[in-house]
Amino acid sequence: MGNDNWWRDAVVYQIYPRSFADANGDGTGDLQGVRQKLTYLKRLGVDALWLSPFYKSPLADGGYDVSDYRDVDPRFGTLSDFDEMIADAHELGIRVIADLVPNHSSSEHVWFQQALAAAPGSVERARYMFRAGQGEHGELPPNDWESIFGGPAWTRVPDGEWYLHLFDPEQPDFNWENEEVRAEFRDILRFWLDRGVDGFRIDVAHGMIKAAGLPSVGRTTDDGGRQVEMLGNEELPYFDQDGVHDIYREWRPILDSYPGGRMAVAEAWVSSPERLARYIGPDELQQAFNFDFMMAEWDATSFRTIIDKSLAEADLVGAPTTWVLSNHDKHRHVTRYGDGPLGLRRARAATLLMLSLPGSAYLYNGEELGLNEVLDLPDELREDPSFQRTGESRDGCRVPLPWSGDAAGGFGFGPAGATSPWLPQPAGWAELTAEAQDRDPDSTLNLYREALRLRHHHPALGGGGVEWLETAPGVLAFRREPGLVVVVNVSGDPVNLADFGGEVLIASSPLADDVLPVATAAWLSV
Repeated sequence: MGNDNWWRDAVVYQIYPRSFADANGDGTGDLQGVRQKLTYLKRLGVDALWLSPFYKSPLADGGYDVSDYRDVDPRFGTLSDFDEMIADAHELGIRVIADLVPNHSSSEHVWFQQALAAAPGSVERARYMFRAGQGEHGELPPNDWESIFGGPAWTRVPDGEWYLHLFDPEQPDFNWENEEVRAEFRDILRFWLDRGVDGFRIDVAHGMIKAAGLPSVGRTTDDGGRQVEMLGNEELPYFDQDGVHDIYREWRPILDSYPGGRMAVAEAWVSSPERLARYIGPDELQQAFNFDFMMAEWDATSFRTIIDKSLAEADLVGAPTTWVLSNHDKHRHVTRYGDGPLGLRRARAATLLMLSLPGSAYLYNGEELGLNEVLDLPDELREDPSFQRTGESRDGCRVPLPWSGDAAGGFGFGPAGATSPWLPQPAGWAELTAEAQDRDPDSTLNLYREALRLRHHHPALGGGGVEWLETAPGVLAFRREPGLVVVVNVSGDPVNLADFGGEVLIASSPLADDVLPVATAAWLSV
């Protein structure tokens, strides 16, 4: 694992720990469950795993509400479990990326509890965004900012002040103009780097600094629309302020002081490629997520436009782009592409497209099984904090993974006799378990394994560029040098692969002779 630039073309597998694998049988995934599945990930062929938050948390927002940044929540295990898991991962050649949540803490964090107990104007309150209200008696919020989860972004405390929370009221925003906050997170970085973490995914990386004076947006739900959507790119006074880059210029020397190519990738929703490019560079972060690809329509023009735009953005900073199709905040791409057999064919084809592009790819746990979004969860079981305020729910992409057996046994999510998984799995997932797919050479799981094997070994995959080829409308085709052509049939008609020459290395669905069916992709050795 001596390659300091490993992240430039790595395939990273995101694990939502609560839903990945349950080792102790309590119905909740845990770090020992991750440890038990490391050989599965090794066989899958990933280079690194990214762990969504496993820190101490009341789980008001699935762990993205942290009450202690230096400890593991007991539901997920212990620090010793983490150390054992990361040691085993490194032994297998798998790097580990931790999820860092710096914009806000849990309302149960000791600092926020101290702030609530302290007086207005105190040093304890200065760590968060407390402000006096508007109106004759301060009864109105300080401004019109809205929570991403719906409703106002301010909550009033008994002494009359208000505190800011861009997400749930149980997720108060830190005041990043406060040097104590900055010093605390520099120390948190070192704490996990000392334990062997290879990098960080930075949650809401564009959100820590707010515009001076906290000006109102002037646009609220009362006049017909929300200020911001999850993964939106609107210009707002609480996102993508220039001062956020000072923070990353403080963090980069810390990352660089550790051996082995420690890295950070930003979750940043910004208004333009030029703004996104500012997060990346030799004195800031190594990567930023490219959400445009995940948002692409099933349309050849949409894909090509986004690919060209993304590669051009990468050229602005001399860094590789990232590609992602699903994550913990978005409906699974099988469902977004139409659900059922058609949605699965499209998802498999989009995966081959993604894995053939220059840069790094991020996979979301379960996508290698072709899992669909679970849309019919009972309302009383949904835990997404935005559900009650907006009716939108991310719970359907967080349903625990099916490993083996049938629904009655929780599909092997936990050991025999375990408590039922924290969210119910569809009975139809019996055909999608890892065990069932392992035996089927044409399964989605085996497609991912073979694609990742080829990606690691074919000289044309990884770095480099894309040379587009002339094709019929609705077909994407490009050359990767040396010796690989990628064809994706987004049209409604079959495609004759003989027109491109070469030998089929892999196809996302079985071919009929040299005919590429609708919603299918193939890699050709030429």
